Amino acid sequence: MRETDLELGDGRGLHVYDTGADDSDGRPVVFWHHGTPNIGAPPEPLFPVSDRLGIRWVSYDRPGYGGSTPRPGRDIASAAADVAAVADELGIERFAVMGHSGGAPHALACGALLPDRVLAVVGVAGLAPFGAEGLDWFAGMSDSSLASLEAAAEGRAAKEAREASAEYDPEMFTPADHAALSGEWSWIGDVVGPALEAGHPAALIDDDLAYVAPWGFDPGQVKAPVLLLHGESDRVVPSSHSRWLAGQCPSAELRLVPAAGHISVLGDGVNALEWLAERVTP
Repeated sequence: MRETDLELGDGRGLHVYDTGADDSDGRPVVFWHHGTPNIGAPPEPLFPVSDRLGIRWVSYDRPGYGGSTPRPGRDIASAAADVAAVADELGIERFAVMGHSGGAPHALACGALLPDRVLAVVGVAGLAPFGAEGLDWFAGMSDSSLASLEAAAEGRAAKEAREASAEYDPEMFTPADHAALSGEWSWIGDVVGPALEAGHPAALIDDDLAYVAPWGFDPGQVKAPVLLLHGESDRVVPSSHSRWLAGQCPSAELRLVPAAGHISVLGDGVNALEWLAERVTP
């Protein structure tokens, strides 16, 4: 995998990852959108199936994470312009997008705002828009997730105060999640650690503020095929969020995984990639 730094027209930089940088065989491309707080390295546990399917991963550190320049006040919609810039730099015309957790809304943004380029969208354990009509947005969240996002809804000062005293809460994860984190998906630690190693949660704060602000697009704008994958036991983002999104996206397919939580649902990522491959492979 090659890592490069892309300078944007506004002077910002994005740190980019590309598993196909050394070939030009036209493999289908999937842009990965990472969760909160992670750096943008694509999901290594899914490399074996992506190799089998001939998929090329491209991704980047969201602004403020890893090697990417901060962009305070960014909204979810801003991801579309960043993805377009990366795709243009790499000479990629059309692609699919896949996001986990906080990355899922950013993937939907690309589907909504880049309709001529995005072939398909996968959102795993993703949030619905804050204040979505008919959805009790906070219901079912663990105490720590609830407190974190409620603080964000109060504004930057409250969110910064919350992060200054926040501690890791193992109860946000189910037993299945802890098993996944101790096994194949221990990779999560490889992307969380670098995202927080400087001890400054500014990018995490920017993420959470964006989740509870207007997204800058309507999920109903997404016309490409959408797969929403969610664990029914998720304590971080309850599955009611994907249920709501499935009712808004005109071409959405909802897959609920019994007993899976926020991390363990990634075990079904193999099936999600196979679904994607059917829609992006000529």
